[in-house]
Amino acid sequence: MARVGTGGGGGDVEIGGLPAPAGDPRRRVVAADDSLDDDGKPRRTGTVWTASAHVITAVIGSGVLSLPWSVAQLGWVAGPVTLLLFALITYYTSVLLGDCYRSEDAVTGKRNYTYMEAVGSLLGKGQVWFCGLCQYVNLVGTAIGYTITASISAAALYKANCFHSKGHSADCGVYTTMYMVVFGISQIVFSQLPNLHEMAWLSILAAVMSFSYATIGVGLSLAQTITGPTGKTTIGGTQIGVDVTSAQKIWLTLQALGNIAFAYSYSMVLIEIQV
Repeated sequence: MARVGTGGGGGDVEIGGLPAPAGDPRRRVVAADDSLDDDGKPRRTGTVWTASAHVITAVIGSGVLSLPWSVAQLGWVAGPVTLLLFALITYYTSVLLGDCYRSEDAVTGKRNYTYMEAVGSLLGKGQVWFCGLCQYVNLVGTAIGYTITASISAAALYKANCFHSKGHSADCGVYTTMYMVVFGISQIVFSQLPNLHEMAWLSILAAVMSFSYATIGVGLSLAQTITGPTGKTTIGGTQIGVDVTSAQKIWLTLQALGNIAFAYSYSMVLIEIQV
């Protein structure tokens, strides 16, 4: 068992009551100042609640809004199976990344602050560029998806207010470019924050909003189901020759799979949440 012994100015890790051998990764000097962590950085003050808020914000993002449509395209068999499959993949990936947070020793090993640091420590420098490229392509694609979704949502709110005040016959068309620019500028501002801990309040707010619109969606669906009329559903989703052509079925199925994959984009920021 490893133990941290504290003396006048700090302490060394002891193993079995004896100091750890020189070169042992568990031999770490611990600052006497309680405001610092074992890596010399300010002591982390995150809790299960703040970490959960970050996770919920990453998991229950705008991607969940397209899941009902995606399941409708795939049907009652392939739809839930695909959701479960991606959930298992995300869970397995998260477990692996959680184990990669520290190198060599799970408790006292060197902390990896980013995904690419973990890759470099465990797989070698040769894999850093390739894995980093994959991660940043994924992040850029996700950011583009959120930007488009945010602009469309803002335009939908504008149209709803316009129709409500001027009537449904009014011309309430609007370009989404302005909303994209505003959303992009806000993202640039928030990206200046040094780490996720400085924006825990934003994740908490986003988590509350995510639960709110998910609850609203479930409520509206239940109300529609109870009061009727409801649309026809099938085990295989949209039917070829009835709803769509063969080519449309293929493209809509691929789009549904892409939407579901986009909704499970949490694991790529897991290490940053742990930091």
